[in-house]
Amino acid sequence: MDGKKSHWENVYETKPADSVSWFQPHADQSLKIIESSGLGKKVSLIDVGGGASTLVDDLLDRGYDDVSVLDLSASALKVAQTRLGTKADKVKWLVGDITSIELPANAYDIWHDRAVFHFLTDEKDRHAYVEQVMRSVRPNGLVIVATFAEDGPEKCSGLPVMRYNAETLHHEFGDEFELLGKEKEVHHTPFGTDQQFIYCYCRKP
Repeated sequence: MDGKKSHWENVYETKPADSVSWFQPHADQSLKIIESSGLGKKVSLIDVGGGASTLVDDLLDRGYDDVSVLDLSASALKVAQTRLGTKADKVKWLVGDITSIELPANAYDIWHDRAVFHFLTDEKDRHAYVEQVMRSVRPNGLVIVATFAEDGPEKCSGLPVMRYNAETLHHEFGDEFELLGKEKEVHHTPFGTDQQFIYCYCRKP
């Protein structure tokens, strides 16, 4: 087991899912962007690094029926699967590293990532991530990426992160991605602290 995978397996095997700093009772900002996209509910959506996130619960409850959740940690996905019960059978669960996993080509109308991209501190990993988007998101698909903002934390879960504003985050993907919007969010952690996030959503060429 490589270092990244063992780190995240250990996190989810030793801490309750609602006690980690990135926990949200509901991913309201993400849901707002997805629902206002105009793409409707008959879309194929992947939540990258979704892990134990409750986004999948709310998507299923709102009628989205083609949802994939990918995470490096099988333990994180197990948390979500257990919480969903029989509803978990409606979801495609994928265990793997987003920089290297083989995803199907032109498979997704919506790509969602809250708090994975900012862990990619190596340029080659960021390039591999963008290549995944180019290969697996359909033309004109929606790409939603949320990272720590410029005034956000410098580390998360003991690991270094990259911090972005809307312009630098968009630059990582390239001008061919049409920037549709950007949102700032103050995330209130379970510990009572605040973290600054930036959300960018683009149309894939």
